[in-house]
Amino acid sequence: MSSGMVDAFRLFYHRKFHTVEQIRRYQEKQLRRLIDLSMNESSFYRERFSTHIPRTLEELSFVSPINKEIMMANFDRLNTIGVKLEDVKAFAVQKELAKDYLGYYQDRVVVGLSSGTSGNKGVYLTPKELTKKLPFVFLARGGIPLRHLPFRILFCLRVFGQGFDDINSPLVHLHYCATMTPVDEIIDQLNSKRINILMAPPSLVRILLPHKDRIKVKFKQIVCYAEVLEKEEKERFKKAFATNIVEIYQASEGQIASACRHGNLHINEDLVIVELTDEQGNKIEKPGELAKHMYVTNLVNFAQPLIRYEMNDLVVLGEKCPCGSRFRTIDHILGRNDDILYFITLDNRRIPVFPDLISRWIITATDDIREYQVHQTKDGDMEVKIETLPDVHEDPKIIATKVKCRIEEELLQFRIRTEVRVIPADLPLPEDRSKYKRFVVAR
Repeated sequence: MSSGMVDAFRLFYHRKFHTVEQIRRYQEKQLRRLIDLSMNESSFYRERFSTHIPRTLEELSFVSPINKEIMMANFDRLNTIGVKLEDVKAFAVQKELAKDYLGYYQDRVVVGLSSGTSGNKGVYLTPKELTKKLPFVFLARGGIPLRHLPFRILFCLRVFGQGFDDINSPLVHLHYCATMTPVDEIIDQLNSKRINILMAPPSLVRILLPHKDRIKVKFKQIVCYAEVLEKEEKERFKKAFATNIVEIYQASEGQIASACRHGNLHINEDLVIVELTDEQGNKIEKPGELAKHMYVTNLVNFAQPLIRYEMNDLVVLGEKCPCGSRFRTIDHILGRNDDILYFITLDNRRIPVFPDLISRWIITATDDIREYQVHQTKDGDMEVKIETLPDVHEDPKIIATKVKCRIEEELLQFRIRTEVRVIPADLPLPEDRSKYKRFVVAR
């Protein structure tokens, strides 16, 4: 059995924390290790902790948080492996343009791009060793019971990330399918490969719904990720496909939460420290309360330490889970619930284009965008509003033209020819971030 599969089974039967106190002790041990390494290798953190080094969770809660803007402004000093932002960003953008998503920068790290909830590009580094283990975390904590072995998984994602190839073994067969694959081809793969586990964003599962009678295989489980899964939609999927639906909460900043056998979303307390507070900074500990602030400390990524990193997600804690795990549960995540856009191809087919794909085109067209919003009022129509960063000297109209050309070129790859309108605009985020939608579809 491969070392990765050993990791998977170890994670499946993850550390038996019988009490909250055991979780706290483990997190503080890992926190001290993370901070010691960060101070040795990162001038940013040496300076940050020059007057006081947090050694406990309570002390950590008094540390000023960082966010994407601070991280990006101090990228060269913050990372511990001596790489430069301009170099890794150029590497990632080139990979994106070439549609070549495999490989490591300097054979050391995977470089990821993210637009997040606000701002332009975020650049995230994942070391090679961790990259090879993360897919097994994804698999082991996907709420997939071992009784369903062998797993025949169709993994639907925008791109096939480095490390997922290693997950294949005699008991696990992972097949990749891009989210832009035509629905007929997806159904063919499901049937021909006798898939018993579907892993896909909710928006793709939604597209499969009208075709459920053409799917001849019986799913043992559907695992959703990458987008918010509303409770009503979860029940709809469960009824339509007659199977269990579970959710994984994955972000560029870390694998935040995974499902248990009951389908409840548990924070991965052994991989991340998650602090939830209200508007005044008071801790959120009771189920049902909305956390206005979420701070994440990634305990396993030492290449780009994220210590008390503020995320823009809004979450509500859930009740204690009957599975017995002491890891906290998340009742639901408040997201933008972005809609799918539809276009007409040159041969008159109506096809979906997913929001995450359009986001990638926008953020890799230019570094100068602070925020954007995409509108569609009818099939084939598309308007993009962009707000540029305040210190950008280039004419916003020129930046808009770059975005327009990039989107139109990418759409043409799918045999879609349409005129995209890109307009410079002011796009202030609302006070309640959960009400902001990057993609507004009103047909």
